Amino acid sequence: MAKLDAVIFDFDGTLADVPLDFDLMKTRIAALGEVFLGERPVPDGKPALEWLEELVQRVMKLDEAEGKEFRSRGQLVITAMELDAARDGALFPFTRPALDTLGRKGVAAGVITRNITAAVKVVFPDIEECTRVFIPREDAPLVKPDPAHLFQALEKVGADPGRSLMVGDHPMDVETAKRAGALSAAVTSGRMRPEDFAHLRPDFVAPDVEALLIDLEKAGLL
Repeated sequence: MAKLDAVIFDFDGTLADVPLDFDLMKTRIAALGEVFLGERPVPDGKPALEWLEELVQRVMKLDEAEGKEFRSRGQLVITAMELDAARDGALFPFTRPALDTLGRKGVAAGVITRNITAAVKVVFPDIEECTRVFIPREDAPLVKPDPAHLFQALEKVGADPGRSLMVGDHPMDVETAKRAGALSAAVTSGRMRPEDFAHLRPDFVAPDVEALLIDLEKAGLL
């Protein structure tokens, strides 16, 4: 394989330890939803952002103004939890050295995340100085697993998907890579185990980004 032009990372669980409780987030969204729907909705397995929007559409059918109010208040719930988790978060020790290594090797390093800028910068205030591209949720018209999020980052650095790698700690990161035609790498530094990625057959599986870079060097990709 040819050497990589770009490596695009997820943030939470991949480059940083951020203790965000998504089950609690959905519980709080459900409690808020009960106010607008008259009954408590039950999470259906969708990620919190998508589930909130699904509930918003249900409320919209009853009352458009109420639906907009629910969306606004639901987004505030999510944002508050993201900021709270960020205050207890920290970069993994290997993150800065890994980004430095990619820079020295002429590989464009970037971050795409479903999190917001304010929360990411609590943990990594100089992220934009340490990466070639950073696209948080509010700057992405479509967020991963939609490949448009990855395409947006690759376009910024002028990299072809076929010579790029998407790295993340969640199956949606691998799905994003595959939908974009990029190489994929799963790391288990978050909440997932190697077997959680098996059905997606990522190109690489490693315990963390530090170990992944060693594998990439061995494979001649760096």
